[in-house]
Amino acid sequence: MSDNPIREAIAEAIRDNPTILFMKGTPDAPACGFSARTVAALQTLDAPFAAVDILPDPRIRQELSAISNWPTIPQLFVGGELVGGCDIVLEMLDSGELAEALGVEQPDDVEDGAAAAPAPAQPAPLGIENRLS
Repeated sequence: MSDNPIREAIAEAIRDNPTILFMKGTPDAPACGFSARTVAALQTLDAPFAAVDILPDPRIRQELSAISNWPTIPQLFVGGELVGGCDIVLEMLDSGELAEALGVEQPDDVEDGAAAAPAPAQPAPLGIENRLS
């Protein structure tokens, strides 16, 4: 058993979920604009993803940043690798790289800043229980 259960739970969530977003709030109720825009980018691509709210326990953010070596939230992981935060995700959405990384088709109507506004209703993201506290 790990002497750092929160870090181990985060690492396990990253390993076990093909696409996982660590964010402030939930996909249905983001608690910051950066998290909202990142969720909208994923929803624009109709990409399934798991999400973890980092707000309930400050240790989650601390351990996540130690694992990823990335200081800001949100953080998107695909295939166990850090993709980046909001700005990188939006750039990748605009260029088509995000769709490619996620293995989904890029919609024809994705334009600059398409994820800046909330996306229309999409299927709900995969849910995982936040057992990190």
